[in-house]
Amino acid sequence: IRMSRVEGGSMNPTLVNNDRMLLLSNVWYSEPKRGDIVVARVPGFSAEPIVKRVIAVEGDTVDIDFERGIVYVNGLALDEPYIKELTYNDFGGEGITLPLVVEENHVFLMGDNRNDSYDSRYRGIGQVDERCILGKAIFLTMPGKDPATGKRDFSRVGLMDQE
Repeated sequence: IRMSRVEGGSMNPTLVNNDRMLLLSNVWYSEPKRGDIVVARVPGFSAEPIVKRVIAVEGDTVDIDFERGIVYVNGLALDEPYIKELTYNDFGGEGITLPLVVEENHVFLMGDNRNDSYDSRYRGIGQVDERCILGKAIFLTMPGKDPATGKRDFSRVGLMDQE
């Protein structure tokens, strides 16, 4: 188990800036599943780890209808009650080409705040090698301040619901 901290608002509303959480280390967590919230270090993107949700795993086909804001995995629209808003950000000329098939031993990650998240849609991140995953978020230990109220919501402390 290791500690980690959320930096930024890319996982709003699920996680907020400065949330602190426990991770199930990659020593015990080696098979990412769709819906898992993970912390990963992405070489060449940032020295700081990123916190994102696993949207697709190896062999899955990912496509996004940016006009309607809908994410598809294997031809099925995802039911995503956890997102802040629909997915319209395609990163213009810096986005990846879709549809794509997730490579072996890789995952496709997205933030829950889809239009304010650098994630696998961005060419500088792309598909993330599973070896770069530091662990799965399992327990919120200290909430950050809510961006709307500026207060900490201690009722959020506890096991993290992954969906």
